[in-house]
Amino acid sequence: MKSSWSLDPEITFLNHGSFGPSPKCVQEAQREWMSQLESNPMEFLVRQRERLLDEMLDQLGQFIGSPGQSLIPVENATVGMNIVANTIPLQSGDEILLTNHEYGAVQRIWQKIAASVGAKVITATLPLPFQDADEIVEALFRSVTPQTRLLVLSHVTSPTALVLPVEKICQRAREQKLPVCIDGPHAIAMRPLNLATLNCDFYTASCHKWLCAPFGTGFLYVAPHWQHKISPVNTSWGGTMYGREKSWQDEFLWVGTSDPSRYLAISKAIDFLQDYGLDRFRKETHQLAIQAYDLFSKQFQTEPYSARHSDWFGSMVTIPLPESVPVPTKWTGRPHPLQELLAIKYRIEVHLVKWNSLMHIRISSHLYNDFSELERLSQILKEEI
Repeated sequence: MKSSWSLDPEITFLNHGSFGPSPKCVQEAQREWMSQLESNPMEFLVRQRERLLDEMLDQLGQFIGSPGQSLIPVENATVGMNIVANTIPLQSGDEILLTNHEYGAVQRIWQKIAASVGAKVITATLPLPFQDADEIVEALFRSVTPQTRLLVLSHVTSPTALVLPVEKICQRAREQKLPVCIDGPHAIAMRPLNLATLNCDFYTASCHKWLCAPFGTGFLYVAPHWQHKISPVNTSWGGTMYGREKSWQDEFLWVGTSDPSRYLAISKAIDFLQDYGLDRFRKETHQLAIQAYDLFSKQFQTEPYSARHSDWFGSMVTIPLPESVPVPTKWTGRPHPLQELLAIKYRIEVHLVKWNSLMHIRISSHLYNDFSELERLSQILKEEI
């Protein structure tokens, strides 16, 4: 499958979880949409764009178990999370509940919005290793109080690459009438998803990761009972360009002139994975994650954060590095020196992440990877650590 991508053949790319490149067919689809735009901008942007976006959202909705009318395209999960933060009514003393596995940008979004009104961000510590869903749910809901206004959690966590039992969490939250916002960029395509049965309030995701859509594509799902309350971050015309039936989506579908070609190419990304076979894709990439789990936990003599099962991780896995790997005392904005060394000296792209005061290696693979690349990384790390 490597020939389906345009990756530099000199690079070993084991960081699909950060920036997942698109296969050639998706790149070609985006270029074709761009060509149509440039050939007649009025025809494309005014007379065709709304219909084409509706069709793409319908196909995406079928892929994730949602009506297309409950989705809006956004650049990435972070943009979607900002829209949710701009919507939830908060007052002094209110609480937003997160877990200790959340993405740094998500933490900053809610800390900022909470500080602006005198609310609080509460962080629930989840038990390790992940091996019992009920234990995780209980630990999370012990932090719920009468002041909790929203539960924000990842479907698949970014730093630790763990799958949260979102179905059981959403069920428990519904029983307590607690709204839930799920941050799902790593889950799309990697995990089966049916928003109709999950029944969360908001679900935000990036499509440039496991789905392999173009960079700068994602979506926000908004449950019907929130759609009349949703508040855009950017205010524009808020209406149709060509007689489209009025909808809550109007505030988000035209926010000034932009190129929709990347969003329209999401359809080709869905076709690409469905043609290959979603179950086959998940099985093969999970097998590589299992091999990484076994190889590096043994090599580093460190304990993984979950049981060795697909319930807890999918196409990527995070392994603690040995204590001999230095942990930065403060964030400098630069990657870890070991990550830089691997990239520059050995042409291996892999993510190193600081979490819970330790350094970790997060290995994420797609259909263009194979076990020989894990073996090469292993040998190099034996020499460098």
